[in-house]
Amino acid sequence: MNTTSDPKLCAITDKVARGERLSAADGEFLLRTDVNLHDVGELADQVRRRVAGERVFYNINAHLNPTNVCFYRCALCAYSRDPNDPRAFVMDDDRMLHIAAEAAAAGCTELHIVGGVHPDKPFAWYRDIIARLHEAQPRLHLKAWTAVEIDWFAQQTGRSVGAVLEELVEAGLGSLPGGGAEIFDSQVRTQICPRKAGADTWIAVHREAHRLGLRSNATMLFGHIEAHEHRIDHLVRLRRLQDETGGFQAFVPLVFHPENTRMTHVEKASADDVLRTVAVSRLMLDNFPHVKAYWVSLGLGVAQVALSYGADDLDGTVRQEQIHHAAGADSPEVLTVDQLRHLIAETGRAPMERDSLYRPVSGSG
Repeated sequence: MNTTSDPKLCAITDKVARGERLSAADGEFLLRTDVNLHDVGELADQVRRRVAGERVFYNINAHLNPTNVCFYRCALCAYSRDPNDPRAFVMDDDRMLHIAAEAAAAGCTELHIVGGVHPDKPFAWYRDIIARLHEAQPRLHLKAWTAVEIDWFAQQTGRSVGAVLEELVEAGLGSLPGGGAEIFDSQVRTQICPRKAGADTWIAVHREAHRLGLRSNATMLFGHIEAHEHRIDHLVRLRRLQDETGGFQAFVPLVFHPENTRMTHVEKASADDVLRTVAVSRLMLDNFPHVKAYWVSLGLGVAQVALSYGADDLDGTVRQEQIHHAAGADSPEVLTVDQLRHLIAETGRAPMERDSLYRPVSGSG
């Protein structure tokens, strides 16, 4: 790595070598386009090796989106619909049970369940989805409902977030996804998702989930109207909560796809910007065990390269994903296990199937 020409990069390089935590100012510096991308990637790869080792994880999973009707109707979303929209849908029980059965038959170990916040569906409807799926397919880990949905359930019922989560766990909930975080900065949120639960609420829900022993992921949606300082602020807030609870398993950087949203004027983030953001995320989130290169959002090629820029997880087979594809993601509809393992092996790393809690699946290495 050639860092001699820039004292600031030299200082950051020394920090990384010593295992010292980077500051917000360090992170903002590394996001600058005049800082050599490959130098940033090499630093992130050092941290990746230190934190996660030489394996790249994947899981065999499917997505279930029970409804696209949503109260919030965020400007950034291509998936959600008003109740009277002819494209609106609400899945019936038979359809959801069929998707779960198909996932189990395909060898999936996880069902990732998120959707719209339907204004007319009570908490019991969401809880019973978990209960029915868990009863029908008890071997599927149900990773379900974002912090935004959990907050809505608490508002609906007048109960605490903890009480809502406890009831969902009793029904069969296994862990929480990281969606709904978007960008934490309040001024940005007023433009992209003004009605949605704010950063403090998102953080409070995950804090409570961790207190109850639930593990969760964290996300950041980038490449829209946010500035570099907003990305770093987001990462620092996540790092702070992880210091407090230790409950996050993975960070998932998500690229904003503008197609079919109310923000079609926004130019999609470049591959360089995506890789730089993945790398800086790995460097800033020194207390996160894993960083995902979620191929559905990043695209296959960029996701594979991101495995050399700090990421150690490609997510999974991702059957039935709708939300990113509705916004114009041109990634495949699903990957086979062989395709995932090939993508990983091409990088010179060892593919390792995991379950939802990052336990290696026997015989997959």
